Parts: sequence; structure tokens; C-alpha cells
Amino acid sequence: MVVPDFEELIMTATYTMDVFSSLDGFGTATGDWGGYWGKQGPELLEHRLGLYDNPQRMVFGANTYRAFASLLSAGTEEAVLDEWVTRMRHMPATIVSSTLTEPLDWPDATVVSGDAVEVVGRLKQESAVPLRSHGSLSMNRALMAAGLVDRVQVTVFPVITGQTGTGPIFAGAADFDLELLDARTLDGNIQELTYRPTLHPTPN
Repeated sequence: MVVPDFEELIMTATYTMDVFSSLDGFGTATGDWGGYWGKQGPELLEHRLGLYDNPQRMVFGANTYRAFASLLSAGTEEAVLDEWVTRMRHMPATIVSSTLTEPLDWPDATVVSGDAVEVVGRLKQESAVPLRSHGSLSMNRALMAAGLVDRVQVTVFPVITGQTGTGPIFAGAADFDLELLDARTLDGNIQELTYRPTLHPTPN
């Protein structure tokens, strides 16, 4: 009987980087766009809610957590009151930070200090449920470079924000080849694209 190598039996949790984007690659914008750049519809909101039907663990950097906590406490953005956000907030979360301390304004949040690559590497080995991160751009760019991101899910809204766009999603990222795993159109004009990223070989 052939005994399989123990390392081959180790299952790692899938990690999904989930971002909203304008067509020109910005995650946010100044001006009067509002949440979702004003382009959301019922199909998008229903689909977003469905993404949180199954158990999973959220992973955030400190800045993204602070942004969520500020918006949720203020209630100034209609988008943060959507049902999918409420459901996401009740998922367990790991906050990678050397400055935040518990308790946090999140029902089931754990603060873990240290390098994000090391923290998420351990989480992928230990978590019994998939991992998902919404936003946290700089952290996720580092995780992609380390080969820890299994899926990049980009929801592209039908806007170009050349004058008002902020938070360029992939600025400074490594080079990647992308395998398209899923594509869908929501509300007739919003695209959700899910890719498997692979580091593009660097010429010697």
C-alpha cells in the first residue's frame, strides 16, 4: 500500500480578494458619486447577499477596518446599511494590525499583529472555512505577490473616474496572469469577474 505524503493531505482554506472598481481601476472616488458610484440595482444587492450565505472568515487590514467601523457607526452612506454588509459584519473577522487592540466594534473580531503574509499563511492552514477580504488593497497586493490569494473577484461598475478616482486597486502590484473562473452581468451593466491569479514570470 502506498502511503501518501502527509503534506499532500493538508488542505488550505481558499482566500478571495473581493473589490469594487470603476472601469479605470479605482476603488473609490471623490465628488458626488455616492456608494457603488450610484449604479447599484436589486440584482447586485441580492447577489452580494448570497455571497455571505455560507460560513467564512473575513480578513481586513487596519485601515479598511477603521473605514468600515466609521461608516457603520455614522450610518451616513446608504450603501453601508445594505443587508449584505450587515451579514458580512456578523461573520468572524481577523484584523491584521499592530496598532488596533481588542475589543473592536465588530461582533466576532480578532486582532492579530505581525506581517500579513505570515498571518494569512497561518490562517489558510488553520481555518475550517474559506477566507474573504473586501478592500484592504495594500495588504492584498502583498498577499497576491506571496501567492496566497486564490481568487480575485472584481465587481466593475460602469463609470470612468479619470478626474475623481482614488485608491487605484492594483497600483504597485506585481505582474500576474489571470485565469477567468466566472463572469456575470448584474443589473444589465455591472460586471463581476472572478480570476485565479498566477505570478507572471520575470525574465532573467
